[in-house]
Formats: sequence, structure tokens, C-alpha cells
Amino acid sequence: MRAVINDIAMSYDDNGSGPALLLIHGFPLCRRMWYPQVKALVSSGFRVITPDLRGFGESDSPEGPYSMDLFADDMAALLDHLGVEEAVIGGMSMGGYILFNLLERHRSRVRAACFITTRANADDEAGKERRLAMAREVKKFGPQLAANAFEKMLFADESITGRPKLMDEVYSWMTANDSRGIAGGLLAMRERKEYLPLLAGFSVPALAIGAEGDKAAPPENARAIAAGIPGCRLAIIPHAGHMANLENPGAFNDALLEFLRSL
Repeated sequence: MRAVINDIAMSYDDNGSGPALLLIHGFPLCRRMWYPQVKALVSSGFRVITPDLRGFGESDSPEGPYSMDLFADDMAALLDHLGVEEAVIGGMSMGGYILFNLLERHRSRVRAACFITTRANADDEAGKERRLAMAREVKKFGPQLAANAFEKMLFADESITGRPKLMDEVYSWMTANDSRGIAGGLLAMRERKEYLPLLAGFSVPALAIGAEGDKAAPPENARAIAAGIPGCRLAIIPHAGHMANLENPGAFNDALLEFLRSL
């Protein structure tokens, strides 16, 4: 499906009926990453909304600038378009940064929060410089530069050696993105806010999902989120890395459904 959201054409899928769940993909990915979850969640009685963020997948890729505020405002506007007052919102990696922004600026839209292989801290100065340098290079050389840099960071070692078809599939998603979106996403992540000191102020049912083999957001990040948000649940997915929902979808879906059924 496509809709005009905040002056861009946004692509999204909207499947099932029941309590709404909005899943926000990570960087530099697209909504297709959620395919192992959609069937399981819809068959369990949930409405599952999976958008392509501006600049990614099949959504428009304007020049920018991009920011976490803008990504979050897009998600709130998409919920408005769909007539959804509040949803359980899950955000993976960069999607988790957007979820923190939604909790801060659009709290009434978040029925519950699921932080998926993400972190609450901002980039340090070295990290900011790396983001800026990569954004400049992507604009010159194209999306494959980011795909090459991120490919092995996204997977556990056992997936790299044992799941070549999955790696190829995800690589194709990354290289299909527009350079403007990838550069804009990098700069938005570079400027994102530090949320670790603010976690105790988020009063919302929450789940933090980490993965044993995550190189991009090691599981101590999920543990920090769970320790900081009052009452937050924690699930660490075995035999998986940053793409835990794809690498071990059975364990991932079990953890997510257990949380959803608890609400």
C-alpha cells in the first residue's frame, strides 16, 4: 500500500485485524525484514503494520535533511492515516531510536514498546565522525558501500557461515535503497539523542530483545534498557545476531507473542 504521509509517498503493509502492532525496520533495511513475523502475528490475532521509512525500501527518498523527529512524526502521521489511536510499537536498531523519540514526543500513540536489538545511548564523537564520513561516501559511490560495511555486522558468526541465502537476501535489500535515504539515515543516527538517563521516566509496558551474537548492538544494550525502564521485560535470543528476527524467528516470535499476550 502507499499513502502520502508528511508530503512523501510512503509504502507500507497492513495485515490482519485486532490490536495494532507497528514494526519499524532498522538501517539500512526495509519493511521486508519482518516477513517471518507478519504471518505468526496475524494468525495470533494481531493487526501488523510494517512501513518503509522515508528514504528506504519503496518509500520516497527526498534529499533531506532527515532526523529522528521526522521519522517519528512520519510514524505518528501513518497511524493517523490508518485511524489507529495507539499501537504496540516495535523498533529494530534505528527503529528503536525512532521508538525512543515516539515515547518522548508522541507518548499517547504508544500502547507498549518493544526495543529490538537496539541501544539507548547516543554516538560518541568517534562514532559521529564515522557516520559523517560514510554518509559522504555513500553519496559518491552508492548504497553498496553501506551494504558492504554493514553486511557482516548484521549477522551472528554462525549465520555468516551457515545462512548464505539469508545474507544474500538482506544484502539485496540494502543495495536497493536510495543513496539519499542511506546518507540521511546515517546523519539522523549521528544526531540522535542520548536516552540512557531518561529511561526511568518512561512509564510504559516494555520488552527489550537482545541477541547472543549481536555485533552491532551487543546484548548488554538490551539489558541496560530493561534495567532502566521500570518493569521492562528482557529476552535474549540465542543463535542470532543483529537480525535476530530473521536468524532465529521461532525464538523471536515466541518472546514477542508472550509479551503481546501479557498486555
